Amino acid sequence: MLYGDEMFPRTKFGVHTGLQHTTYESLQPLWVLIERLGFHWISIWDHFYGATGQPDDAACYEAVAMHSALAATTSRVRVGSLVYSVGYRHPAVLAKMITAIDHVSGGRADIGLGAGWAQVEYDAYGIPFPAIKTRMDQLEEAVQCVRGLLHDEVTSFSGQWFSLDNARNEPRPVQKKIPIWIGGGGEKRTLSITARYANGWNVPFVAPEAFRHKSQVLTEHCEKAGRDPKAISRTVNLGIAWTDESLRAQFGHLADYVRPGVLTGSEQQVIDRIGEYVDAGADQINLALRAPFDTDALERFAQVLGLSA
Repeated sequence: MLYGDEMFPRTKFGVHTGLQHTTYESLQPLWVLIERLGFHWISIWDHFYGATGQPDDAACYEAVAMHSALAATTSRVRVGSLVYSVGYRHPAVLAKMITAIDHVSGGRADIGLGAGWAQVEYDAYGIPFPAIKTRMDQLEEAVQCVRGLLHDEVTSFSGQWFSLDNARNEPRPVQKKIPIWIGGGGEKRTLSITARYANGWNVPFVAPEAFRHKSQVLTEHCEKAGRDPKAISRTVNLGIAWTDESLRAQFGHLADYVRPGVLTGSEQQVIDRIGEYVDAGADQINLALRAPFDTDALERFAQVLGLSA
């Protein structure tokens, strides 16, 4: 049987660490372990409440602060965000934040952007939650602002929601061009925005056949935009639950909803399922972990795949 680089030679593996119902004392050693196990990527999410949509589920760390802590804790892995909601922070502020994180990490930062969806957070904090079309318009403008500030010396932009006037982002990032990701599976707007402005695309908890379909739609948008489809990295966030009990412990009442995008069963079944995503076009697979973090499952996964730092 082939393992690691021999089995999936062009595939990267990462871990997406949820910030709800946990402590920094739990997150810091988790990030150290993930890096030691040989994963390529660690990311955080952007929520103010737990990702259940419940108005009394508010135990969650703020993302930018934890993104910075992640950068300071690690030394090798890419440190990303999947994804920052453009409704929570002005894109220029986000660009300045991610630039600082790039310096803290020594040039390992990535930034993911999305239109936002957790209305309970917007309502609780008095942040406007417009209709989806408006949120997508805001995303399209925000990614152009962030891209200009991260990739160019001077940026001007005039939109309905955001504007920049000869704006500079100094000191410049360590990286010449910090990678920008778009998160979501919307085939009309999200994937079109990705094709025109992003370096990477991420979607969570979809089955391989759904990932293949959306990836093909992204390719079609790239062709319409005159962009090489291979210029965009394609990633999927998946749960890891070796048993059904583990799945329900991690995701509670959302277990059945995320089940199509969960790696589960025997070791060979997990390997075969990963192969389906790779065949469907996934360049990177991220394990989406939620507290209480099952580090035994994580170590077993790394051993099965033969990962090494």
